[in-house]
Amino acid sequence: MPKEVLREVFGFDGFRPGQESIVRAVLAGRDVLAIMPTGSGKSLCFQLPALLRGSLTVVVSPLIALMRDQVAQLRALGVEAAALNSANSPEETRQAFDALRAGRLRLLYVAPERLARGDTVELLRDAGVATLAIDEAHCVSQWGHDFRPEYLALGSVRDALAPNLQTIAFTATADAATRADIAQRLFPEAPEIFIGGFDRPNLRLAMQPKGGKGARILDFVAAHAGDSGIIYCASRKGTEAMAASLSARGIRALAYHAGLENRQRDANQDIFLKEDGVVMAATVAFGMGIDKPDVRFVCHADLPKNIESYYQEIGRAGRDGLPAETLTLYGLDDIRLRRLQIEEGQSPDEQKRVERQRLNALLALCEAPRCRRQTLLAYFGERDTPPCGNCDLCIDGVAVYDGTIDAQKAMSAILRTGQRFGTEHLVNILVGTETDSIRQYGHHLLPTFGVGAEAGRDRWRSVFRQLYATGLINQDIVEYGRWTLTEAGGEVLRGRAKVELRTEMLRPKTARKRGAAEAAPVGNADPALLAGLKALRTRLAAAEGVPAYVVFPDRSLIEMAAARPATLAELAEIHGVGQAKLARFGEVFLAELARLGSEG
Repeated sequence: MPKEVLREVFGFDGFRPGQESIVRAVLAGRDVLAIMPTGSGKSLCFQLPALLRGSLTVVVSPLIALMRDQVAQLRALGVEAAALNSANSPEETRQAFDALRAGRLRLLYVAPERLARGDTVELLRDAGVATLAIDEAHCVSQWGHDFRPEYLALGSVRDALAPNLQTIAFTATADAATRADIAQRLFPEAPEIFIGGFDRPNLRLAMQPKGGKGARILDFVAAHAGDSGIIYCASRKGTEAMAASLSARGIRALAYHAGLENRQRDANQDIFLKEDGVVMAATVAFGMGIDKPDVRFVCHADLPKNIESYYQEIGRAGRDGLPAETLTLYGLDDIRLRRLQIEEGQSPDEQKRVERQRLNALLALCEAPRCRRQTLLAYFGERDTPPCGNCDLCIDGVAVYDGTIDAQKAMSAILRTGQRFGTEHLVNILVGTETDSIRQYGHHLLPTFGVGAEAGRDRWRSVFRQLYATGLINQDIVEYGRWTLTEAGGEVLRGRAKVELRTEMLRPKTARKRGAAEAAPVGNADPALLAGLKALRTRLAAAEGVPAYVVFPDRSLIEMAAARPATLAELAEIHGVGQAKLARFGEVFLAELARLGSEG
């Protein structure tokens, strides 16, 4: 039954990895906490059960743009859905209330602030809500990278809606500490936890030290001519300068940041969502909850806040599963800025310690001497993965040296201090700096005291990050950032294995050009035919006031242009063509395929 509805409504031939087991757990009435990477299809895990049950699921989301887009997509599929948030017009709210009272709604998206209101709780209780689905669940955790105080009320709201109300929660990024915090705050009893793989193999990862930043970004964007993309900048001024620079070179680019007038900001976001080939230069105020599947690249012009933010932000590329590319530029000024933001923030000391370690984990990814994807996945607990072949270090390589002696010095300091101390204390030992803490513990008497004085503090910090990136040491980000040796690290320390560490700068062996890897998704699709289908999609989307991908995503158009269906039955076999879209758009796309085919 689930697979039949999946095909008939959504137009999908099968589940993505991890989806089916979650759907079956939800249908069985169990509480669920699911950690799934961006682009893995989290939404389907609560949308499909709502349709199969024929009951009301309330979806909590802090993101108005995401609510709007998902409601538009569900309605295009013939599903009764609505949203309640501050951006609603009075008419939209009235229609949502009417559908709710009539029992027609299957999915109601609600902002957490609206859900906490007494009148909303009473309305939903009367409507007989069956399931509470919480999206972006990391927002409830003090350890999460995007904590939202309004999420703290969700536990009491759940109890007020119905006794033993089924609760299901989803997020793309949550380490062990965050998962435990979510489970404790949102669920009366331990939920069934699903942890999907964090790998996004369709994303090409690249990170480079700054230097000629403007030219690098222009080259990167030019290699994606005609594609939609996002460039993240650290400042509002930076977004406007970036958009102006790209526009001056004939690239359609817009700026987005919290300082823009609301109408302009919303207009820029709508253009990006509804049109093809737009580049958004934005602060991190943009992107969370943007459900645009065909973003082909994400570039960080400045270092992200931490590794979770990096993962979330690059995850906005390639949500349709087709190849996409990422590039992150970083420099010393970025590192100083991020550290200053942590130290001058209002967070308690314990939270600041966690943020320091998360920033260090991101720097370890920047300085990794091996496959970036291995380092990134290891941070989220996925170890022993093979090199990906789809990151800059796998493709271009990096200059390295035999770092075994440096590694042994660093790991000796860790071991001789009982594996109880963090980076700065250990660096002080290696460079021979007698601090009060060093004297208190007698660490100035250790054989390793001062053995690395010639290398300097910054170099030793880099060594610790690289040893972490290569899996030789681990860090407890909650417990004071203390370092411990892994089994592999012990082998290096005892001289049974060697380790290579990288020098400061990447040295690409080949120029990066757009080529076969990026062109492959089009397959046998005729470029002119695909362009014509995209133009038709744009016209239909504009007429209905929805993003282009709500009509059909890129993957559907690519398959149409390759298979050239001539009948409704053939068109129904295309990915993403469910019964509602077939009835609504089928004839017009078949006519366009026939017209373009005859012209070709």
